[in-house]
Amino acid sequence: MMFDFGREVCGDLSVATKREWLVTNGIGGFASGTIAGMLTRRYHSLLMAALRPPLGRTLLLTKLDETAEYDGIYPDSGRFYPLFTNRWEDGTIEGNGHRFIDRFHLEGTTPVWTFGLGNALLEKRIWLQPGANTTYIQYRLTRATGPLSLSIKALVNHRDYHATTIMNEWEPDVSETAISGGRGLRIQLFDKATPLYLYSDRATLTPQFDWYEDLYLSVEELRGQRDVSEDHIYAAQLQVTLRQGETFVVVAATEPPAGLDSEAAYAERRAHEQGLLDRAGTLHGPAATNGRARAGQPQPLPQPLRQLVLAADQFIVSRPTAADPGGKSIIAGYHWFSDWGRDTMIALPGLTLATGRPEAAAGILRTYAQFVDQGMLPNRFPDAGETPEYNTVDATLWYFVALREYVAATGDVELLRELFPVLIDIIAWHRRGTRYNIHLDEADGLLYAGEAGIQLTWMDVKVDEWVVTPRTGKAVEINALWYNALRITQDFADHLGQPSADYAALAARARAGFARFWDAKMGYCYDVIDGPEGNDLSLRPNQLLAVSLPHTPLDPEQQRSVVDTCARHLLTAHGLRSLSPDDKAYIGHYGGDRRKRDGAYHQGTVWSWLIGPFVSAHLRVYQDMAAARAYLEPLLRHLADDGIGSISEIFEGDAPFAPRGCIAQAWGVAEVLRAWQMTEMREVA
Repeated sequence: MMFDFGREVCGDLSVATKREWLVTNGIGGFASGTIAGMLTRRYHSLLMAALRPPLGRTLLLTKLDETAEYDGIYPDSGRFYPLFTNRWEDGTIEGNGHRFIDRFHLEGTTPVWTFGLGNALLEKRIWLQPGANTTYIQYRLTRATGPLSLSIKALVNHRDYHATTIMNEWEPDVSETAISGGRGLRIQLFDKATPLYLYSDRATLTPQFDWYEDLYLSVEELRGQRDVSEDHIYAAQLQVTLRQGETFVVVAATEPPAGLDSEAAYAERRAHEQGLLDRAGTLHGPAATNGRARAGQPQPLPQPLRQLVLAADQFIVSRPTAADPGGKSIIAGYHWFSDWGRDTMIALPGLTLATGRPEAAAGILRTYAQFVDQGMLPNRFPDAGETPEYNTVDATLWYFVALREYVAATGDVELLRELFPVLIDIIAWHRRGTRYNIHLDEADGLLYAGEAGIQLTWMDVKVDEWVVTPRTGKAVEINALWYNALRITQDFADHLGQPSADYAALAARARAGFARFWDAKMGYCYDVIDGPEGNDLSLRPNQLLAVSLPHTPLDPEQQRSVVDTCARHLLTAHGLRSLSPDDKAYIGHYGGDRRKRDGAYHQGTVWSWLIGPFVSAHLRVYQDMAAARAYLEPLLRHLADDGIGSISEIFEGDAPFAPRGCIAQAWGVAEVLRAWQMTEMREVA
């Protein structure tokens, strides 16, 4: 199994703390941690609840520190085995429970630990209930010759998921509560705090109150954060004795669950994931045989692709609105991103259409249409629930591409008819001008965007008042997207029997104007033209969109030159660099404080999502499916590293391309799925 590790990983603390697991609930909540069980991030938790789905994410249950007592014969007379590992800010390591992990593996997305305690084996599983802020932690004694006792300390908190807590004057209100199948505690850390309900079907729960101070968060220090330690409250002790074959469960929730049947709850989680895999047969494309099976009998998905299908589901979340309580969106990445318009539209085809979930795609398209304002999609929805931010020029244009892919996959003319007026309104606003000096230049048919102090493209870092890559002017990928938006609208208009001549004329002008991007001497496109400082010939991957998108404004020779140039200078095993290493502004290392990290973010750092446009462009130019798929293989191997079963946001620009940023990124997962599907469908054709 690809996601199965023994003591060679689990027993090495330096390795076991660098591999992380993630489980989610479909409404924005999650749980996450390291194989070792040691906290290394402020985002590690057993219940990070989404109190205002999909946001309002709040840490409620930090961790469970378990100690087992077992000798194989008599109860209460055995050896003690700490199963937890804590590192304090002074460097002290307590517990060293990783030494007892025989095995760690994933069952779907569920992390499973097997602890070897003498001749006993104890399994532990963690999963979230779909659609609820409810975490299950199940223990099963699979082998033993006598009773095994567990004493568990529950560490709790109540804070925004970006924050950290220091010891304070909280006065917790803890009371006993009972539901069908078990008893528990209601823990409210301060007045008006969301209560945490902690239940067990077999364990006794006893209230406690003690601060655990200065738990060290090593990755936060690596990220240059000021707060690199945190305090949590030891709020409850759980005690239980198990014999071979027995299980017990701990349930943490924001509302009392209906019951504590962990077997039924886990069956529900497994059925949910099996349903996702069953629907993902479309990942092969129609009647895919690939020369390996008869028509109508596609081969099963390889394990890495099956895992990516499950990873894709972790990003698709509910976003209820007044107009649509069933609204949908996409979380850009875990652990710290909310739902972003650009990321959502880029990721939509791979996360939903490639995995056979068109209804999710339709829900996302409808939801975002409600937020179009002055012809613009939101850039992001803030965590605190304020008014959406609109500082993006490309999210809106990606909406056209996402809708095109949806209609092509489903033939859903009714949704197209419903949303077509939104497209018309967007184009009208861009022609006459909208926020941030985004407007059509009538002189060349290209789109101009930008003003001082504002970041609008996907290279969008701003540190205080410093916009690292402003790209003000006419950016190459923005105008490739603009040309596609016009051509797509023209095609939609024809399909719906609406006037299309105006869009055809605008598209023709945009294509003619796009010739201004080409530099024949260098053999690739300017990154930005008509900027405040003139034209920018920095070699970046943005020009690949002029080849990879459905409609290309470049001729075949130019397309080939762009692909070859990007391959030589930007391609790595895990995506493409954001800037050529030959550029004097290139930064190959990503780390340090915020200014250093953000200064490198788009100045050489490798982005996993860019492998999708590269593979699409390579396929268009070379029509070589085997070669195109070979570019995806390293990222499939990466699934066993960093965020286990998912794809990291970024990697360092210099070899060995260490993973950085989010451990699980929506458009990275999506673009690998979409590109893989393209190679499958091309093989079938």
